Amino acid sequence: MPSASGGVRKQYRLGVIDRSTLQAELQSRWAKLRGREDPNTRIGAETPGKRLSFWALDGIDLDIFRGERVGIIGANGAGKSTLLKLICRITAPTEGEIDIWGRVSSMLEVGTGFHREMTGRENIYMNGAILGMSKAEIDACIEDIIDFSELRAFIDTPVKRYSSGMFVKLAFSVAAHLQSEIMIMDEVLAVGDMAFQQKCLTRMREAAEAEGRTVLYVSHNMATIRQLCERCIVLDHGKVLYDGDTEHAIAAYLDQSLGGSDVDLDLGARSRPRQYTERAVTMTRLCLENKVTAVYVPGEELRMRLHIHVERPVPRLCVRLSVRTDTDVGLATAWSEPFAADRPGEMAVMLTLPAGSLAKGTFYASIGLCRRDEIGSMIPCDHITRAFRFEITGSPLWNTHAYSYMALPEMRVDTIK
Repeated sequence: MPSASGGVRKQYRLGVIDRSTLQAELQSRWAKLRGREDPNTRIGAETPGKRLSFWALDGIDLDIFRGERVGIIGANGAGKSTLLKLICRITAPTEGEIDIWGRVSSMLEVGTGFHREMTGRENIYMNGAILGMSKAEIDACIEDIIDFSELRAFIDTPVKRYSSGMFVKLAFSVAAHLQSEIMIMDEVLAVGDMAFQQKCLTRMREAAEAEGRTVLYVSHNMATIRQLCERCIVLDHGKVLYDGDTEHAIAAYLDQSLGGSDVDLDLGARSRPRQYTERAVTMTRLCLENKVTAVYVPGEELRMRLHIHVERPVPRLCVRLSVRTDTDVGLATAWSEPFAADRPGEMAVMLTLPAGSLAKGTFYASIGLCRRDEIGSMIPCDHITRAFRFEITGSPLWNTHAYSYMALPEMRVDTIK
């Protein structure tokens, strides 16, 4: 039953950290205490000022109880992995305390905790010994671990020859079956195949419900968060943005990453993936035409006016619109016909998407610009993930859990005589 209380904070320093050797570090500190010049500073180098630092966690205060299945979500850099490393005692908090009742088994990275020269069987015994289990206790569960991992044919092979998927299978099997009260998983199931992912999710649910083990699960896959977790924590820049019901947590995370659900969106300041830092064309504004709120009735068209800044002419430009559910599951992608951005400056295009195939629900749309090259391939030019959110109302008789979000056209029936 872990409990992080008292406002836990973790600070990291940016840039080069201290000296390369202990001797150089002691020389520099002794010179500083005597008020003399640092003997390890290069001739002509400027005296370093105060090092920059940032707070990876800034005042986290949580109570997590025995048997809970807790999801931890947030954007990259929000502090998820740092929080798990503090709980696992890999690193210590700068301020505050973390109290843990029980042994912790964790999977923070693929291959962590394994000795590459040892076999799979030897690594099982080593991990059990680290958790304080005796050889007899490990013997009692090792066959279950091997069976669950589906690696019996390779269990006496050095793990340095394992693929990343095999690493995940063995590591999860060890973490799930050894005698620990707390299981911590950090985005590791994304490497495994779909069938093994479902097997792992079922095992974690059983560990919490039947064995009373606490499960902390970090993932960017909202579908697995929704499937496993009964409680979810949203982190943003080292702070707790939301802590509570999983559905509300997912909505808070998506709203936070989206930055609102307006019908007139400023795209110029929105963040882009790094590969789009040099752009010939840039999306600057998106307007949902003739809408006060982004709510549509079944069959209504999505009409969007997209403003584009053209830095360099692009003769064949296309717009790509990807639609995802409120649990971040991809549904469909629509492409526009090619058009010319033939001169530098500002331009606007009108996009119309028939939404008749989408049933009742809340959806998120990502939008991007691509240019078609001479052989017909699409080259990305600009992209914004979850650019806007929209909702389609519908009949309460439509059950999205049973029938999905796609309402396909009615099938034609021909009578055969």
